[in-house]
Amino acid sequence: MTTETQNVLDSVKEAFAPVTEAFKNFQNLDVPEATREFVKKTASTAKERAADAYAGSEKVTAAIETAVADSVTEAAKISRNIQQAMYQDAEAFFAGIDKLASAKSISEAVQIQSELARARGEVFINRAKSTTEYFGKLVANGAKNAQDNFSKVYNKTA
Repeated sequence: MTTETQNVLDSVKEAFAPVTEAFKNFQNLDVPEATREFVKKTASTAKERAADAYAGSEKVTAAIETAVADSVTEAAKISRNIQQAMYQDAEAFFAGIDKLASAKSISEAVQIQSELARARGEVFINRAKSTTEYFGKLVANGAKNAQDNFSKVYNKTA
């Protein structure tokens, strides 16, 4: 590298030194305790409301389940699983907010956020596998019932 090129690079580094320094300081910026406490308290209140809503939906689903026949019981089971998944997602979200509120710097918050995103991805993959297996069994049972019913009708007419 020539001296002239080195001088240009040094000039550019000097010109951007304040920006570089500010960015370094921003990453280690402290989040005030009052802010963290406010976020934790708000998340806690929201989490309680989500739990109340989930309990109410469970009561409604149970009432519907007892009032209808077996054919709707499977739909109620699906509804219950969806409600449970939504509640678990809400709990995880608020736990993540609480954990993020504990971060004392931006870099710590970024690390926590990436861990939370990875965990949510794993949950999503597991739910997708469970759903696929469940619907596979449901389709297989439905096909078997249809075949049984068809054979009963066919035997009666033959």
